[in-house]
Order: sequence, then structure tokens, then C-alpha cells
Amino acid sequence: MLARRAALMSVITFALIATACTQEKQTIQLPGSLEGLPFSSAVRVGDMLYLSGQIGVLPGTRDLAPGGTAAETRQTMENIRAVLDHAGSSMDRVVKCTVFLLDMADYQAMNEVYREFFPRDPPARSALAASALALGARVEIECMALIE
Repeated sequence: MLARRAALMSVITFALIATACTQEKQTIQLPGSLEGLPFSSAVRVGDMLYLSGQIGVLPGTRDLAPGGTAAETRQTMENIRAVLDHAGSSMDRVVKCTVFLLDMADYQAMNEVYREFFPRDPPARSALAASALALGARVEIECMALIE
């Protein structure tokens, strides 16, 4: 009985390893994004897409969208949409987001804009405050999505 169980576990382990090996990692870089950064716009593994954190920079620049938390959140979400579209996914395929805020007092302002991008069946989400964000941003959002 123990020999059969060990053999079964070996077969299952082999199958899991074989599956993992067939799911190659593919890095995705959004055209027009700044060069020389030490991260990809997204990484695809199998049918999952893992987006790097996005902040509210205007495309192709290091300039944050003017207008505070709401404007930065809107630009952040547009940047997320652009990466998703380029990678073959969409906002309605997002399954999880993590929101980083410079100040939790901005939670409501961020939520008002965020809600517009997920009007129904919103993804799972976590939100937390950070002591600082890249380029002085007030909002950063990272997502995971399914590939269509």
C-alpha cells in the first residue's frame, strides 16, 4: 500500500513539474514606455498576466497627471488598460488588484475613480498605505488578469 502511494505521489509530482515547465515566462513591454527601467510592464505565465505597479504618469514621460489623487488614479487606470490591451487582456479580465496609497485619507477619492473602471463584477482587491511611492505619486496599482 505504501509503495502504491509513493508511486502515485511520484506521478503527481512529475505531472506538476511537467506542467510548470510548459508554462514559459514571457515578459511584455508596452511600446513607448520608458527604457532602462529594471522591470517589465507585465509578465505572462500561462493564461495569467501579472502587471507591474502602475502610477499616474502621462504616457512616455515621468510626469504625473496634474490634479491630485483623482487625476492620478484615472491616469493609473488608463495606464493599466493600455498594458492589458497590449498584452491581449482587458479590464473585465482583471482578477486581483493591489492599491498603494501615499495617504489613506485619499481612499475615497481613489475609489470614486477606480469604481468607474470596474462598474460590475469588480476584481478582488487589497489597499494599503505606503510611506512613499515612485516619482512622488499618490497612488500605485498593480493587477493580475486572465489572458483572453
